Amino acid sequence: MSETNSARERIRAHFIKERGYWRPWTEAILQAQPAFLDHYANYAGYPTRSGPLSSRMVELIYVALDASSAHLFATGLRTHMAGAFAAGASEADIFDVLHLVASQGLECVYQAGVILADEAGQAGAARIDAALQARIERLCPQASRMLQILAALDRGYVSTLLDFLEHGGTGRGLNDAERGLVQIALHACFTAFNRDALSRLIRVALDAGTSVPEILQAIQLGAHLSVHGTALGATVFSELRASAADR
Repeated sequence: MSETNSARERIRAHFIKERGYWRPWTEAILQAQPAFLDHYANYAGYPTRSGPLSSRMVELIYVALDASSAHLFATGLRTHMAGAFAAGASEADIFDVLHLVASQGLECVYQAGVILADEAGQAGAARIDAALQARIERLCPQASRMLQILAALDRGYVSTLLDFLEHGGTGRGLNDAERGLVQIALHACFTAFNRDALSRLIRVALDAGTSVPEILQAIQLGAHLSVHGTALGATVFSELRASAADR
């Protein structure tokens, strides 16, 4: 084996160890620009290698990020769901994650409802009954004021969305801290960054005892979705090279 081939084999093994997969696009980059792959493996593997979250939790966060409507990356979803099961995740864990994925868009509804009430001059007049207010405070304390305003505009909508939030999960999968980390990862990711939601969710997590390193690791994992653009580019590059060679 030549020195160049030996180096590529080392990089391939290093990448698989750090990232847990090997694809045609990684092979294309290995042949064309091996240093990229070597250093990417170091960078992308760092949070998992150094952070406090369990392998199960890391994989569940990746499941959320790849399944999110802001990304919808089936290949990665398949890889990380299999990885989650291998790391000990249950079916209940998976469906709790998918429940949070389905709930992601609600944060924008909350914020847009406040804007509507402000522009319509109705924000200051938001009054709802005590029972609904108590339910909002119990289920969504981090968004209680926004939901109160939204409920003043459409009580039925808020009541039904609270039903979904309370009963749509399995009740036997993720605990509250884990749910918070998944939500933070979803709203911190560049594909659907939501500063307002992120700030509130981080505050709730910190108040509940989740550590800064745990939250930071959940945030860091989202950056790795950007390599899917690289994967697309490397795939097209490989196809064009193969087409040119056949002429």
